[in-house]
Amino acid sequence: MEFRLTAPLIALVGPTAVGKTALAVALAHRLDGEIISADSRQVYRRMEIGTAKPSAAERAAAPHHLIDLCEPDEAFSLARYQDLALASIAEVVARGRVPLLVGGTGQYLAAVLEGWQIPRVAPQPALRAELQAEAERDGGARLYERLAEVDPMAALQIGPTNVRRIIRALEVYLVTGEPISTQQTRQPLPYQIRTIWLTRPREELYARADARVEAMIAAGLVEEVKTLVAAGYGWHLPAMSSLGYIQFKPYLEGETALQSCIERLKYDTHSFIRRQGAWFRRLPQLEQWAPGHPEWVG
Repeated sequence: MEFRLTAPLIALVGPTAVGKTALAVALAHRLDGEIISADSRQVYRRMEIGTAKPSAAERAAAPHHLIDLCEPDEAFSLARYQDLALASIAEVVARGRVPLLVGGTGQYLAAVLEGWQIPRVAPQPALRAELQAEAERDGGARLYERLAEVDPMAALQIGPTNVRRIIRALEVYLVTGEPISTQQTRQPLPYQIRTIWLTRPREELYARADARVEAMIAAGLVEEVKTLVAAGYGWHLPAMSSLGYIQFKPYLEGETALQSCIERLKYDTHSFIRRQGAWFRRLPQLEQWAPGHPEWVG
């Protein structure tokens, strides 16, 4: 693998359980690089197993950034992630090392690699609560209609089922008076980007994901979820409603058997894997690596 020496930025992306972490550590050694996480759940402290954070040995083997940034009940925005990621990339480059942006959260990856100019509108709790109440009362479709009236481009991009993003787009419009779509411009990054999309055959990927779920259960995932709930972190939080955690709510509330929740987690992980590709294929300077690629080691 050859990289030009003037400010490269390597993005290593791919679906859950494809093998990003092992390859990232291997490339960090080979390229004198540092790993910058692009995972929306690994930013939360106390959530180790369900988020598949790199192990202590992996973190010792290569520098990792943007892991364990906030508590599970702390708001963490896309804009905050982008600011931290760009600062980390610049710091790694200033040290004369290669930044490796590694993860599977497509929106995080796109925001950084495509140079999104994100509206800096702070969360408005009262407004969000009002919009959420409206969605619960009248249905998400009505809220989506409101967005389509004031920002048809954002409505088209978000779709009618993502209530959280619909609320955010309406929040930005109601605070600024400007559609969020007109505020989301692009600014090219001053780096030589190379995006490597790791892929595997679908059935192999599902099998790997299922095996990882079983390993998480053996490692104590259920106890981790119990501990978070006992500490007062509610299911309404983005951290607790994420993949690997919300699936255990029925079990902890005595509504179903543990095995049913485990099977639900496997099923939801497969669904998540299918959706991830929609983000990856839009990323710049993209190439795909499949098993057997001569550079895929680790």
